Amino acid sequence: MAIAILTVGGTIDKDYFDALSEYQITESPIHELLHTFNVNFDYQVIPVMKKDSLDMTDEDRSKVRDIINTLEQKLVLVTHGTDTMAQTAQALEGISDKTIVLTGAMKPARFKDTDAVFNIGFALGALRTLQQGVYLAMNGEIFAPGNVIKNRSAHRFEQIS
Repeated sequence: MAIAILTVGGTIDKDYFDALSEYQITESPIHELLHTFNVNFDYQVIPVMKKDSLDMTDEDRSKVRDIINTLEQKLVLVTHGTDTMAQTAQALEGISDKTIVLTGAMKPARFKDTDAVFNIGFALGALRTLQQGVYLAMNGEIFAPGNVIKNRSAHRFEQIS
């Protein structure tokens, strides 16, 4: 079964060009990563936007929801910035007949010590085994959209007690 991979931006897609530059969201490296690791499933990368998640609006979240609703694929991975990933996941709840997993990274995928590669691989494995619904996959754990926070100081996501 083919997987739709929607890219909306965030740290996972960021890069910098010299010591004087700020990070900029560039083309998503996800196709290159999946090709490098020789994945054995069909997928389609769908670039939706290139936004830092702090800049995402309700209209942006509606756009992501509308696109997912039109997809024929039942498995959907969304790469997203970590700051408002849970908010977007909550906006996607209620989409029927699909399994949707959001993931991101604390460090850009192009960095040697990135968590992006692990998070993407973990999210894809989770996507193929979870029941229909919306989930976040970060730091080796699966979270429900309304039951997670980003712990900035610890650089990880945690379940709300």
